[in-house]
Amino acid sequence: MDQCDCTNENIGGHDWSSDSLEDLQDSRAADTAEEEELCVSFQSKYFNLYPLYQDYQAYCEAESDDLNKRNTGFLSALTIPQELETPIIAYCSSVNYTSFQQLSNAGNICLAEAPPVRRSTLWRDLEEVKASGLLTRLPEEEIKLQEMMFELIGSEVSSLNSLTVAVKHFYASKELKQSLTPMEHHHLFSNICQIMAASKKFLMDLEGQLEESVLISQVEDIVLQHCPEFHRVYVPYVINMRYQETMVNQLLQQNRDVLHLIENIESHTDCQRQNLRSFLVLPFQRITRIKLLLQSILKQTKPDADSKSNLEKAIAAIHEIVTECDKGVRKMEHIEELVYLDRLLDFGKMKSVPLVVSGRVLLHQGPMRHSCFSSVYLHLFNDLLVISAKKYWFQHAGFTVMDHAEFPRHVKVKHVQTELLGPPPDSFLLHLSKSHTGQPTTMKLAGETRSDTEVWMKLLQCKR
Repeated sequence: MDQCDCTNENIGGHDWSSDSLEDLQDSRAADTAEEEELCVSFQSKYFNLYPLYQDYQAYCEAESDDLNKRNTGFLSALTIPQELETPIIAYCSSVNYTSFQQLSNAGNICLAEAPPVRRSTLWRDLEEVKASGLLTRLPEEEIKLQEMMFELIGSEVSSLNSLTVAVKHFYASKELKQSLTPMEHHHLFSNICQIMAASKKFLMDLEGQLEESVLISQVEDIVLQHCPEFHRVYVPYVINMRYQETMVNQLLQQNRDVLHLIENIESHTDCQRQNLRSFLVLPFQRITRIKLLLQSILKQTKPDADSKSNLEKAIAAIHEIVTECDKGVRKMEHIEELVYLDRLLDFGKMKSVPLVVSGRVLLHQGPMRHSCFSSVYLHLFNDLLVISAKKYWFQHAGFTVMDHAEFPRHVKVKHVQTELLGPPPDSFLLHLSKSHTGQPTTMKLAGETRSDTEVWMKLLQCKR
């Protein structure tokens, strides 16, 4: 296997690979190009003063009180209900538009604005729709489908609004840049400028289609067209989010100057009392919401409709992006775990085994009772078994490695026959046909409980 190089700059307790420097250079070059466009804000032709995406998300999440009960894990905790039956309109109708007008007029940020005469939140409220006579000719089911597709456009306006605030106020803050190292700034904001640019292009195409025909269609084709770009910008951003959160916590807790800078930015009228974290988490929430909106559109689409096939392809393509994000995050978690364990394991005079190896995953770990020792500690990886004894220094725990063997090739287990005054009934024999010494070795081990033993037996007997 190829050893993974995770020995460069350490930030917040995390080791960053040498590729991070190349990624930083590429990302900074791309972000520089995007920064040149910051002064040119997209002006929606159909939505005026749409709420920030945080408010949009709050409405959507309010639809399901048991969200956290049904979703687990780092990424799924950021998702929202599986179907969207009610558009954001119910929320928007209660918005105080005066406050949004003040928001857009404050400072030098131009949110996704349009002339004051347009304040549409429903497709049926568009003047073009009213004038077309479609509302009297279309069945209610078709009108509902139009509203759902219009929702895709409106929610993208909301998302772009928030991204614009995040980039112009937080990312582009000269004071904040001066207070951070280039690497810190990169890991804090990642490629958020590229995401904003992708959102702008997506929205322009969506509204361009609406401008061609007030009867919305083929939104799935536009999504499919933009999926390669979505994959390019969203996947690296979401993978970085785990470290992004660590850095935010570190900066807010340890750097009082940065804390005051961020709090000052958050107090700006355009941020609408939303904190930095709420802006940084939006890209993943958005890519997930696009999938859910498409699922709702598909549900409302007739089974024999021409658009059904491409709708399914678009949903699958977005799902693949979300899956890649999840895989990337888990991979980084595994690497982080290996780096942490590599610091704790002391191989002493024996030849050490590099733990941070591409493809290696920790499967299980825990203490075991040994016939000759008070206890031993096992770390079982998908390709390696390490047997250690716990040690303590300066109030920190670590492990002194006693033995290790390739798993599963050189690892076998066997139940111990219970005898009078013999080992407890929850014991088993662990046989290493070839350990680090090159010789076979066998030891009797027992879990702290019978269930522990059963878990270890099952894992150690697994043929991979």
